[in-house]
Amino acid sequence: MRYRPLGNSGLMVSVVGLGCNNFGRRLDVEQTQVVVDAAIEAGVTLLDTAEAYGGGGRSEEYLGAALAGRRDQVVLATKFGAQGPGMGYGPAAGAKGSRAYLRRAVEHSLRRLQTDYIDLYQIHTPDLVTPIEETIVALSELVQSGKVRYIGHSNFSAVQIATAAATARELRAVPFISAQNHWSWLERGVERDVVPAARQFGLGVLPYFPLANGLLTGKVRRGVPPAEGTRLASRQDYITDAKLETVEALAEWSQQHGRTMLEVAISGLAAMPGCTSVIAGATSADQVRANVAAGQWVPDASELAEIDKITAVG
Repeated sequence: MRYRPLGNSGLMVSVVGLGCNNFGRRLDVEQTQVVVDAAIEAGVTLLDTAEAYGGGGRSEEYLGAALAGRRDQVVLATKFGAQGPGMGYGPAAGAKGSRAYLRRAVEHSLRRLQTDYIDLYQIHTPDLVTPIEETIVALSELVQSGKVRYIGHSNFSAVQIATAAATARELRAVPFISAQNHWSWLERGVERDVVPAARQFGLGVLPYFPLANGLLTGKVRRGVPPAEGTRLASRQDYITDAKLETVEALAEWSQQHGRTMLEVAISGLAAMPGCTSVIAGATSADQVRANVAAGQWVPDASELAEIDKITAVG
């Protein structure tokens, strides 16, 4: 496993991370334990969850149980403030980016995760109600208290990234060190402005859905429907002719170069400027090991250029 610093910080994370959104939803406590065991054994240190994952905080609960006795072996990342799911905190908790919400949410996450600190605490989606100054100051207070070590954000636009960075600098507050956004070889829109903004302001980018809901595993082709129970089976509208054409071109390139689609999806993305760690979900130990193995390849400049050309944003 390779490790890198996350943004302008001393926080080192594995190049392949584990997305924990399946915990509490597709996986029970015992299955979660198996996946987490495999990840730690393979050298994965970045484990990414959220208060909203699994419904009612179950992902955090299951992950906390799986990490009992070895909390210090991982970089534990979680998120607060998804604008959709309610966490049952009530109206008094305020808007999702407010000081009141943060103080309540962090205590619940710490309890569910069975820990007294969170390595990376991320705002899940932008809060358009709360001034970013309030959110940043509240997060800085959590860092100063020792409950949080570093802070990040998810789904921010380039403008929001720049505004947050300028605000933290102006207030002499704790700055964000990471940006978690949707990024894969089939979803490259963030390369236009989000990734450049993140690099400019010293943030490491953490792509989520790097396998494009499973399309980049190569298991779905024209005339081959997704397997029942998979993410793609419930998202048929995501499978377009244009995406399938790109997948087929990547599959052909992979075969010609003695690589797998999974290597291209994970290692190729990890080699892109700005990318720090590729967060990939898993529902089995075998999937974890396959993702880790796929992250060991380091494409050279010419290989990356060829992949870039195949998947170029129009």
